[in-house]
Amino acid sequence: MKITTELVDYVSVLSRLKLPEEEKVQMAGELEQIIGYMDILNRLDTSDIEPMSHTFPVKNVLREDVVEDFGGRAALLSNAPAHDDEAFLVPKTVD
Repeated sequence: MKITTELVDYVSVLSRLKLPEEEKVQMAGELEQIIGYMDILNRLDTSDIEPMSHTFPVKNVLREDVVEDFGGRAALLSNAPAHDDEAFLVPKTVD
């Protein structure tokens, strides 16, 4: 596929880049090389290859959710710097 400077202008607008004129010709050549490599990959027969979402097996490293008793409100509030019998007390932040 032939990459023109007009196509480079279009891609630069989409990517919100401003390229100087001398870099547009260089970028067109680099994009042609990338597209050429993609054409090589497109010629590969992948009909027997199963699609995958990750290159490595993914497993959940988190523990199972288990409902546990947290020790009650008094134990929870005992670590608070300021509290009453029912809730944490925090400084007022809005007038």
